[in-house]
Amino acid sequence: MGGLYVVFEHGKAAPAVTPISAATDPYAAHLAIGNLAMSESSNLSGGKVTYLDGRIANQGDRTVTGITAQVLFRDAAHEVAGNETQLLRIIRTRDPYVDLEPLAASPLKPGAAEDFRLVFDAPAVPDQWDGAFPEIRIIHVSTK
Repeated sequence: MGGLYVVFEHGKAAPAVTPISAATDPYAAHLAIGNLAMSESSNLSGGKVTYLDGRIANQGDRTVTGITAQVLFRDAAHEVAGNETQLLRIIRTRDPYVDLEPLAASPLKPGAAEDFRLVFDAPAVPDQWDGAFPEIRIIHVSTK
């Protein structure tokens, strides 16, 4: 006879990882990413948080309601040292703090562009990271 054990953990769930061989979404060719900038801050528990900000433009003919991005951090040998997959969230406000929301709340129409932010806790950004901008791969796009 078996038992079921449920463990609850406070804080963020473990980061999602997608194989680096995963195909990108066909609609990704219509989404241009630019104006990348990175910053860091400390969280309340003393850990480091890394932010990757950028701008995404929809150059296609569909309205985008969701984007799943794979972010690859490389080491000095250009090998993948960190791999995290997360939903791309749009920056709605910057004052008094940066407020993020999913694309589903305000879809990205054809011809439109929005600022976005991806957030990484310390384990997602490896110590071996070479400091260059990580590679962003769009592996899933929801459209209507």
